[in-house]
Formats: sequence, structure tokens, C-alpha cells
Amino acid sequence: QVQVVESGGGLVQAGESLKLTCAASVGTLRITLIEWFRQAPGRQRESVAGITGGGSRFYADSVKGRFTISRDKSKNTGYLQMNNLKVEDTAVYYCKVNVDHEVVVHEYWGQGTQVTVSS
Repeated sequence: QVQVVESGGGLVQAGESLKLTCAASVGTLRITLIEWFRQAPGRQRESVAGITGGGSRFYADSVKGRFTISRDKSKNTGYLQMNNLKVEDTAVYYCKVNVDHEVVVHEYWGQGTQVTVSS
């Protein structure tokens, strides 16, 4: 039973901050990647940030300098700190967790958390 649950979304004004949490229950499996995606109505789902098992981070150009991804390996939990939020950041944010099953990589998605930024 692999489970991924996002939390921390809400309604904020432009310029304010939110911190999202991605809690993963993976049993004895090892997480190799935690990645945050977002999708607004009528738009393509896009990757915004990711962190590998080794701690390497990557960001979309649209959020670079404003968002920070991190993880707590002992808790199998990822975080997305979002600062200086803009109305363009409004979307449902999803967490994807990659785990290793011997030689096969599996992906697991959470249900998403809504982030709404008002002007």
C-alpha cells in the first residue's frame, strides 16, 4: 500500500507565502524522486519542482527564486515552500513520488491541494 497525500493549500493574497506538504507511506520501498506538479483549469499539467533521493533539485523557470523544494528522508515527506506568490500560481498542486521495486520504477500521485492567489 503506497499512499501520497498533499496538504497545505489555501487562499492567500499576492505576495504572501504557503508551504505545501507531501506525505508518502511507502513501506520498505525507497523514494528516488519527489516532484511537484500543478494544473490550472484548461491548462496542461506542468512540473514546478523536484528533488532526487540524492538531494539534487530542479525548478521550472516560472518559479525559480520564489519556490524551494525540500524533503525529510526519515519521515518520507516532501515540502514545497512558495514565497511571493502570484495570481499565475493559482492551480491544483500535485505531488508525485517515484519508488524502486527491484528493477522497476513506479510512480504514485496524490489527490492534489488547491492553491488560490488573489490580487
